[in-house]
Amino acid sequence: MNNTNPSPDNLKKLSQRELDEVIERHRKFSVGQRGGTRATLKFMDLTGLNFNRCDLSHADFTGSCMNGANLSGGNFKSACFFACNLQNANLEGANFQRADFRGAYVAGANLSGADLDSADLREGKIMQNDGEGGLMNSKKSGSDTSWNAVFTGAQLTETNLTGVKAVSADFSEADMTGVTLNEADLSNVKFEGANLTNVDFTGSDLSNANLQDTVLDGATLKSAELNGADFGEDITPEDMGEKLEDRGEDLEELLLNHKQWVASAGQKGAQMDLSGIDLRDVKNLNAYPLTAIKAINGNFMGQDLRKISLQSATLNQSNFKNANMEGADLRGSMLQKASFNKANLQGANLNALKFDSPDGSGVRLQRTNLSSANLRFADLRKCKLQDSILMGCDLTGAKIEGCDFRNADLTGAIMGDIDLSLALTDGAIID
Repeated sequence: MNNTNPSPDNLKKLSQRELDEVIERHRKFSVGQRGGTRATLKFMDLTGLNFNRCDLSHADFTGSCMNGANLSGGNFKSACFFACNLQNANLEGANFQRADFRGAYVAGANLSGADLDSADLREGKIMQNDGEGGLMNSKKSGSDTSWNAVFTGAQLTETNLTGVKAVSADFSEADMTGVTLNEADLSNVKFEGANLTNVDFTGSDLSNANLQDTVLDGATLKSAELNGADFGEDITPEDMGEKLEDRGEDLEELLLNHKQWVASAGQKGAQMDLSGIDLRDVKNLNAYPLTAIKAINGNFMGQDLRKISLQSATLNQSNFKNANMEGADLRGSMLQKASFNKANLQGANLNALKFDSPDGSGVRLQRTNLSSANLRFADLRKCKLQDSILMGCDLTGAKIEGCDFRNADLTGAIMGDIDLSLALTDGAIID
């Protein structure tokens, strides 16, 4: 489902001042004042513009590029976003009731709290002149003429999607926690890797939907049509790991023993081992000193881990999906095959730890190892990854403005449409 998104290169650029004028004329149109006109912004470059919580209900944005635009809190009821590029846009809390998102590209956007009641998210097609007075399908790439609505990696928590038509839409890797999807047409939809915790699918058509690797903890499927739906090995509450209390272990006692172990260089106490533990319910986890802990396959999903100290830790295959790790210290840690889908790692420090050689001859680096880690749609702005190992990691859709990849090993990394010119890459190994 690869869309060729509207590119600013072939669209007319609109300034913020010009947009504000369009919004004002639309306001007058809506209340019947003289000089008012309905907003028609087809095939325009609206990249990064601020819509200032405006009312643009029934406006037409067909084919426009709105990458990174701020539409939060606005009223876009029955507006047309047909085949628009809304990648990384802020749509938080906006009203999109009965809006047309057919063929739109909304990857990585924030739709938290938005209302998409009865919106149209189906496949769309754009027609063009065939040169002989007729019309033909506009091609995306090769011979493919279909434009699927793409919401990969989008933030859709607490969003209302009641009654949407979303045939063949792509919600892979999206966070849809608590979403209402009653009576929706979701046939052939791709939810692969999405967080569907507490989603209400009551009465919806999920026939032939792809639900592989989804988190369905607390999801409601009452009266849903599931014919042909592929659940693969859906992630159940049991798959999320054990609770500490189920193991008969006390966190405070583990911390005390771990503190002694660190202070005595392993001569006293014991290293904290949280491997396989579900830590989602632990309050204020970021307040604990967790340097050098072991937590292979630990579950930190959705946790508040801002400024947490996790240096030199062994965290291979652990789950940090949707976690807030802004300013976290992960220097020198082992994070092979860890999942950071949509995690916030702004300003986090994953540089190598530096130690003086025993013989005083130089400096030894303990490099942070993120080999084969999943960083899809993660926020890596101003993240420090100098000298880190990122071999084979997936950076699709990640935000990397100001990220420091200097001397990092990115051999075999999957980068999708990332623009590395936005990051520091001196000395990096990029294959």
